[in-house]
Amino acid sequence: MKINRRKFIEASAITVAGAALSRADLLKAKSQASLKTNDTKVRALLSSMTLEEKVGQMVQANSASLKDPSDVENYFLGSVLSGGSSDPKTGNGLVDWTDHYDNLQSRTQKTRLRIPLLYGIDAVHGHSNVLGATLFPHNIGLGCSRNAALVEKAARITAIETRATGINWTFAPCVTVPRDERWGRSYEGFGETPELARMLGEAAVRGYQGNDLSNPASLLACAKHWIGDGATKYGTGRKLKPDLQILDRGDVTLSESELRRLHMAGYVSAIKAGVGTIMPSYSSWNGVKCSGSKRLLTEILKNELKFDGFLISDYDAIDEMPGNYKTQIETSVNAGMDMFMVSAKYRELYTLLLELVREKRVEMSRIDDAVTRILRVKFVMGLMDGRSNLADRKLHATFGSAAHRQAARECVRETLVMLKNEKRILPMSKKLTRIHVAGKSADDIGNQCGGWTISWQGKSGAQTTGGTTILEAIKATVSPQTMITYSADGSNAAGDLGIVVIGETPYAEWMGDRQSLELSDEDVAVVEKMKQAGMPLLVILISGRPLIIDKIIDKADAFVAAWLPGTEGRGVTDVVFGDYKFAGKLSFSWPRSMDQIPINTGDRNYNPLFKYGYGLT
Repeated sequence: MKINRRKFIEASAITVAGAALSRADLLKAKSQASLKTNDTKVRALLSSMTLEEKVGQMVQANSASLKDPSDVENYFLGSVLSGGSSDPKTGNGLVDWTDHYDNLQSRTQKTRLRIPLLYGIDAVHGHSNVLGATLFPHNIGLGCSRNAALVEKAARITAIETRATGINWTFAPCVTVPRDERWGRSYEGFGETPELARMLGEAAVRGYQGNDLSNPASLLACAKHWIGDGATKYGTGRKLKPDLQILDRGDVTLSESELRRLHMAGYVSAIKAGVGTIMPSYSSWNGVKCSGSKRLLTEILKNELKFDGFLISDYDAIDEMPGNYKTQIETSVNAGMDMFMVSAKYRELYTLLLELVREKRVEMSRIDDAVTRILRVKFVMGLMDGRSNLADRKLHATFGSAAHRQAARECVRETLVMLKNEKRILPMSKKLTRIHVAGKSADDIGNQCGGWTISWQGKSGAQTTGGTTILEAIKATVSPQTMITYSADGSNAAGDLGIVVIGETPYAEWMGDRQSLELSDEDVAVVEKMKQAGMPLLVILISGRPLIIDKIIDKADAFVAAWLPGTEGRGVTDVVFGDYKFAGKLSFSWPRSMDQIPINTGDRNYNPLFKYGYGLT
């Protein structure tokens, strides 16, 4: 896709009290500086560090699991994170998060070398842990837009809102290539082809990191999950129940050539864009955990692809490797892991890694390489230049602002895919006498946002976060003379038009794996009830993947896949009421039945209900 970069930059330049990238800076459009720019300074600092200080840099502790805040300085921690649902104890608002970050970051000034923290969080579709943040569509929807400039713009705004709380590192973008819709992380990928991961992953890195990582409004990015996490074999994943294994954290049984062909493109383009960190996957490749594969971590990623940043393990990922904890640490660090994301066992990891070095089971050269990479990133981010690394609270001014929400609304408009439009009921008139709206997701901001929203798994309901539901958007869009009525189950339906909003309730990794992608009986029933009312019927599906819709597709006069649009429901009504045209094209093949799953473009006997790339205009 050819992008008019100048028009995009002029349209999306954002100035926040002088701290964000200025228009002049953006128009320079210079390449990201080499991560190795400050290696002379890195080597000088490294030579002055004790073994304990070096090992501490390799440990990332979950902030909610800190046994004492003084552990930040006592263990010389290189990083902390807020894992899913790990909120500040004082609350979940903007000021709560900012104070929390500042309190922990300030503790690094009590250490001898005063090396600042990297603070990591899953800001995967906006600063999605914080109440009031602007939340964008999840990646599956952005993949349907095929719009790299829009993805970059969304990531830029996410960077600004995340840095408003001080937090300087996001575990995004996810450049996975999901190949089985039953996987609960399918919506984190841009689509089923490597081309989408290549194009949109690179755009996201540019948006998060900006043109200069040392800018106070730039956010360190993390490409994940290296490599092949979207291709795990059904039945090899982590057990959901004693007798049920699905896909998450499973095994990828591909040759190296196939692994490269299908799953490497997003990482190559992310490295090209200057991504500072990469996260290896929980999953295995032909029986070997990625977190312990020297072939994947060192030989291919670092040596062949010339990745100069550092590797961060996934949350307690090494615990799933063979052996006791000490052996797991040994295997992973010798394979090439540079920093370890740990929930509660950070003290133990620190102690055992020290022992491993003293016992010569981990060479000092491997420690020095890991710490060099970590410090390299901290230097290029400007964390080591002596300035304050506390949050810039001037950035609070545009957190969740109207301008940011307008950009998210634009993203929603381009992600919608029209799959059916019989009788040409779309676009709908704003001047109908009565519209009846039904379905459990019509007035539910939690369902609309999906997983990784305030809490790890997400949550149904209005209490999740602020935003505009689709029902609220309909009411705000139509003529004042149009009557809008609503019933979740479709009861009392009557009028000129029916709109049903149905689909999945929130989920994230592991919990989102499903054996069947059939619609719920509740969703089928509400469509049938609305159909019986005799009105033209639009069905809007809220979901993190294609679902089996054979029971309802013939009952709908029009059908729209809205994915997980985020907080801005007005983006949906902008299109269905005709202010903007439908532009989205499927980033996944849409199966006819469970018998076809997994299904991907290029398969033998490929015959989906809707092909990859399909979308009516």
